[in-house]
Amino acid sequence: MKEYNKKLKEEIAEFREAGHKLVNKEITAAEFKGKSGGMGVYAQRGGKAFMIRLRIPCGILSFSHLKLIHKFAVQYGLEKIHLTTRQAIQLHDLDIDSVCDIMETAIDHGLYTRGGGGNYPRNVALSPLSGVDKTEVFDPTPYALQVNRYVMERIMEYHLPRKLKIAFSNNEADTANCTINDLGFMAVMDEGTPFFKMYLAGGLGNNPAVALPYDELILPNQVLYHVEAVTRIFAAEGDYENKGKARLRYIPKRMGEEAFLECYKKHLAQTMESMDLTINVEAAEISEAADKLQSADIHTGSSNLIAQKQAGLYTAVIHPQCGQLPVKALEEIITFLMDKQQDIRLSMTESMYIRNLSREEGEKLLTRMGEINQVTKIGMSVSCVGVPTCQIGVLESQTLLKEINRALMENNIKTDYLPCVSISGCFNSCSRHQVSEIGFAGCKKRISDAPAEAFELHVGGAVKKDDTRMGGCVGALRKEDIPDFMVKLSRALDSKEMYFMDYLKEYREEFEDLTKPYLIG
Repeated sequence: MKEYNKKLKEEIAEFREAGHKLVNKEITAAEFKGKSGGMGVYAQRGGKAFMIRLRIPCGILSFSHLKLIHKFAVQYGLEKIHLTTRQAIQLHDLDIDSVCDIMETAIDHGLYTRGGGGNYPRNVALSPLSGVDKTEVFDPTPYALQVNRYVMERIMEYHLPRKLKIAFSNNEADTANCTINDLGFMAVMDEGTPFFKMYLAGGLGNNPAVALPYDELILPNQVLYHVEAVTRIFAAEGDYENKGKARLRYIPKRMGEEAFLECYKKHLAQTMESMDLTINVEAAEISEAADKLQSADIHTGSSNLIAQKQAGLYTAVIHPQCGQLPVKALEEIITFLMDKQQDIRLSMTESMYIRNLSREEGEKLLTRMGEINQVTKIGMSVSCVGVPTCQIGVLESQTLLKEINRALMENNIKTDYLPCVSISGCFNSCSRHQVSEIGFAGCKKRISDAPAEAFELHVGGAVKKDDTRMGGCVGALRKEDIPDFMVKLSRALDSKEMYFMDYLKEYREEFEDLTKPYLIG
């Protein structure tokens, strides 16, 4: 590990120089991005400030790393940290020297940014309740961590066409989004034996695709063979010339699904012949988890306090609006956890899960977080960073979410039946708006020959085993009209006492009539 860390640190001096060249306009933003993405750093719009993405392995955040991140935030005068939609933490509005200093210090503490962007495997996603969820099939945590370790050890060796996303879900609810990732492993049980159901070549953004289900169940200790095989097929068949088509999902689109799976199996066979990648996890860990499932009942409690399968223990969910956690709230969390056995997980929905608390402790923590914590479904909506931070963003996604929540509150709207919404500042779907019940994607439209800021409305999406689907695009709405649209939609749901998806299914025509006045060309 010392040699690995040394190599990572050697890259920083050259990167620091490139950052100064960008600020001094000696290189372009595109030239800098070619160097910065693989370092887990992006220049913010304007080219003066920078964002750094700290990889939190599988969203499992150690207490020492939580304290280190708080130290960075205080040292560099930040007011908030950003919990991302892929279980990482981002620090924004830094100068290039601060970014490089953070990177060096983080490496010394086993916290990494390498491969957080660019053409590399991203953070391995994991269901945040893995190990404590009453409804899980078994705990995939040890396998997810092994995969994360495997790709991180090779992060400087990979030469891929684009990024590669891997996910592990602990049950059919698919909270890690296996069914829309490049490679997904979902815990299932077959005749009393635990397996992973595997998915290949999913992804969102332009030309989205639901992942292809693999035709064989995977023994848990075999997952690394598939990780290696998928990197091999991606490197061998991926498009290195056209960046817009350089994701794994384009390969089966080009080859055909049957030919793709046949090709994949050839790479898998070669991998199994040439490498020993069997994971050695004690079988007792799996059988114990499987036994617990037999008597498990669905967890109860509020959306912010979840009863665990461990008797008497609870998980408290902290969801700051737009995933922006104030540093003062972070300090409160650290102080609260100081004398406890800390177990902290980050979710795919910009939330922090504090696990293994007594009910009293959970309620006390949520009370302390009362000012910043969102507790309704619509309040716990997801928004990407968007403008003005993101260079490729089109509109201010976080501002829209705040305006929606403000309009609902000011009009005293009952929001019991509204779902979480997902808001992306462009069509890249960082918030996963394409598979959400209600999703918005920022765009520019022309109205009466004048440019207008708008969001495309997507409805009816879902992520779940055997039922993952893209939502349909209804049309575009003016940015300023969306809060009023959400107020009227909430009133319609409340009048029928129906959740949105039920309403959409039964009253589609009424929904279209409600939406029609807001649509623009």
